[in-house]
Amino acid sequence: MGVWGEVDLQRSVDDVAALKKTEGGPISVHGSAALGHTLADAGLVDRYHLLVFPLLLGAGKRLFSTSDRDATELELIDHEVYSNGVQKMIYDVVPAGRAGWATPHAPDLSYTIKEKP
Repeated sequence: MGVWGEVDLQRSVDDVAALKKTEGGPISVHGSAALGHTLADAGLVDRYHLLVFPLLLGAGKRLFSTSDRDATELELIDHEVYSNGVQKMIYDVVPAGRAGWATPHAPDLSYTIKEKP
């Protein structure tokens, strides 16, 4: 057994859905945007652990899928801000029948443009 302990590889979304119905600990996915999109689109993600770095990139992989689906409400269950500006946020996915927002809404965006001295 390696440093990860016992590992059971799943080959399809159906396999993950079946595994999720069994007794056991959490199923974790680290660092795979495509797999994360697929599992979220299938409704198999229950919790997001996010680290937000104070850096805007010009390009990169999308965190969330671009598929045409209903909005997913999230509930913040834990957060922490580190001295380097990194923020850790843990969100639970709110089940569809328990959602609190009546209609999807756009986030409030705010920014300041400073002129060069």
